[in-house]
Amino acid sequence: MSITSPALASLYVAVGGGTGALARYQMGRAMTAWLGPQPMAIFPWATLAVNTIGSLAMGILAGLLLRIGGETDMWRLLIGVGLLGGFTTFSAFSLEMAMLIQRGQIGLAGIYALLSLGLGVTGLIFGLTVSRIGA
Repeated sequence: MSITSPALASLYVAVGGGTGALARYQMGRAMTAWLGPQPMAIFPWATLAVNTIGSLAMGILAGLLLRIGGETDMWRLLIGVGLLGGFTTFSAFSLEMAMLIQRGQIGLAGIYALLSLGLGVTGLIFGLTVSRIGA
């Protein structure tokens, strides 16, 4: 199905995103119930699981959409952008890295990985620092 309306496209993303965010929250709860709070405090098991599962799902989705071809906007928006985006943005990062590597742009993939990690962590530390000013 082709998406012709920005409102309809946004609806697909919103429904998928809400579902993905709920699934991520439930994954954290399930992992804590399974492993207990102590292991979860020591290592981010739930985030590792979500990133791994989300990346696997993104790979399957991308492969299926390429094989199906044609009008796949609805599924890309609902599952790829929405569901997996709400579940984990790491899946999008993994797909983009794989695309750069498959195109032979290894240097660019390395730069993207370093910038994503470096700027992400730096941005978080900066945000924490700013939020503590005057506290």
